[in-house]
Amino acid sequence: MLLRVGFELTYQVPFDVAVVALLRPHPSRADDIRPGEGELTVSPLGGPLEPHLDLFGNLADRFLAPAGQVVLTSDLLVEDTGAADLVVPGAGAVPVLSLPTDALTFLLPSRYCEVELLADVAWRHFGAVEPGWAQVQAVCDWVHEHLSYGSAHTSPTMTATGALAAGTGVCRDFQHLAIALCRCLNIPARYVSGWLGDIGIEPDAAPMDFHAWFEVHLEGGWYTFDARHNVPRIGRVPIAKGRDAADVAFTTTFGDAPLTSFVVWADEVP
Repeated sequence: MLLRVGFELTYQVPFDVAVVALLRPHPSRADDIRPGEGELTVSPLGGPLEPHLDLFGNLADRFLAPAGQVVLTSDLLVEDTGAADLVVPGAGAVPVLSLPTDALTFLLPSRYCEVELLADVAWRHFGAVEPGWAQVQAVCDWVHEHLSYGSAHTSPTMTATGALAAGTGVCRDFQHLAIALCRCLNIPARYVSGWLGDIGIEPDAAPMDFHAWFEVHLEGGWYTFDARHNVPRIGRVPIAKGRDAADVAFTTTFGDAPLTSFVVWADEVP
């Protein structure tokens, strides 16, 4: 299967400002990108793009955005298997003492995932469920049922406990709550941002946006879950992975730079 994904983001920059962007496909999909595709274009650009890998292995770019209107664009073709998210019901939990050391970070509290405040909720609802895949799926089912999707009561500072109290949120809020609950159960969980088109499902009439999901570490490695949709999906293209949304912001501007236009696409190429 061939996917076309991309975006056009427009900022109004009142004065020159430094920017770090996480807008390229995740390095794990590097072999799936058509040659010459996937370049980030910044127009105008106040200096050279400085690509680098961040602390979590994401491909980032640092650059200077000059005062005025600045447009970030990318349009690329990605090869995909066309398979839905892998489902492995028999994957058990890995004891903490046997986890790879790089997974331990994803057991800890983070800015949007207050593990220490949700332990009682996690163990009360899921402590009796078999540790591993069944437990994570039970978390996703519960979050999917307890939160309604909508942006009316969310905000950039909404945390997992805030989403639970509000009973609503967008995709990032669903994932933050599920991630925090999994960490409470000693299952490493990390946040993923990327593209997810309406492939293999009825098209959504709402404008396309970037999407968030999460991964957990069980026997056999990392597996994809999505508390927002809560069904296996086709065509995920990850951009960045981290502890929560704070680690994978699409752009971090070191100064004022309001986003004035936002267009995202993720479609199957016939």
